[in-house]
Amino acid sequence: MYRLFGTSILALTLAGVLSGACNKSSQNPGTTGTTGTDAGVRVSQVDVGRSLTADKMISDRTDSFKPTDMIYASVATEGTSSAATLKARWTFQDGQVVNESTQTIAPTGGARTEFHISKADGWPAGKYKVEVSLNGAPAATKEFSVAP
Repeated sequence: MYRLFGTSILALTLAGVLSGACNKSSQNPGTTGTTGTDAGVRVSQVDVGRSLTADKMISDRTDSFKPTDMIYASVATEGTSSAATLKARWTFQDGQVVNESTQTIAPTGGARTEFHISKADGWPAGKYKVEVSLNGAPAATKEFSVAP
């Protein structure tokens, strides 16, 4: 009888632990600080600069650009997903959206995704930012400026 009672307690304890773990994984998959996460993939870093390497890393990292520069954002992700959506939303200091673009990624570990903007007649001087979201949830923000 003791063995049967002990086995029942062990089974109930295990069921409670597993139930708690399932509940935690279904909680908000949104963001923690400035890092978004969803379905096994998360944004770990966003850099901006004037040029990229072949593996989509920023080779000329800066947060100060000239009006005629092409501005690149390199988004680093970690984890695995069969289909995740990254979105870059570029805004001017007054909140005006200057560009928005989306890419579907399927990372299997560390990966980089690039976004870029340019303006033939030059960017107005001022403060800008790029906001990155992962599957619709805010993931990271990077601020930069344009000056003559």
